[in-house]
Amino acid sequence: MKSFFEGIATLFTDYLFLPYDYFRTLEVTNWWGANIINWIFIIICCAAMVYWVKQLNLHKANNEDTQDTTAHSFLK
Repeated sequence: MKSFFEGIATLFTDYLFLPYDYFRTLEVTNWWGANIINWIFIIICCAAMVYWVKQLNLHKANNEDTQDTTAHSFLK
């Protein structure tokens, strides 16, 4: 069983994390290039947030958004 977990560790450290090792060495010369993965995630999150807010406004405009002040029926 120990060799199984060592194999998983080898897979990740020696193969799957190689692109991140490249970005780590790139940071010395080019900060923007080294953080490209972070910028991609930030752009994806911003696009998702804009889409979400547009959908909320669309539902509010169609009066599908029910604004009830009580969260549960037992609070009435």
